[in-house]
Parts: sequence; C-alpha cells; structure tokens
Amino acid sequence: MKKIKITVMRKARYDDLIEKYENPIEHACDLQEGEMFICEGWQKPSGFCDSAWESISPFVMALAHGGENFYDGWMKNPKSAMISCNDGFRPVSFFIEVCE
Repeated sequence: MKKIKITVMRKARYDDLIEKYENPIEHACDLQEGEMFICEGWQKPSGFCDSAWESISPFVMALAHGGENFYDGWMKNPKSAMISCNDGFRPVSFFIEVCE
C-alpha cells in the first residue's frame, strides 16, 4: 500500500450558524492550517480528528490502494483529492495525496 499525505488546507467558521443552532462545544477542532499527517496505508494518523477521518477515509483508502482520477479529471493531480470534513459549522478542507 502507498503512503498518503494529508494536509490541512483551510478552516472555516460560520459564527452566525453556530450562534443560531449549535450548543457550545469546547475544542471542536484542534487542527491547524498547514498541519500535515502521513498515513501508512489506510491507518488513521495519530492525533487526527475522528469525525474528519470518517469524511476523508474512503478517499485515503482508494489512493492507498492505487486508485486515482476521481470523478473523471476533477483534480489536476489525479493521485489526489480535496475533501472537507462534515462539520457544517466549522468545516476543514484537506488535501490528500499519494507520497511518491
């Protein structure tokens, strides 16, 4: 299996939605932009958010097993994907790529 690099590219925060709909949460996301993780195959990296892992793990698994070219040319690099976690209040975008 191939090693996969995950880079935290962007964090968003929708304070209007949080104020209107969410109960207060401490430490909802401790990831930082620019932070990188290396996956040995399909193993979740230590310290990686469980919820975010649920969103990106199918793409990590596919890339680790040699998959590429998701959605017929979506990404400039066919051995990569840009996936966001499923937190609608503070989504985080991850760039996932095969380590060559």
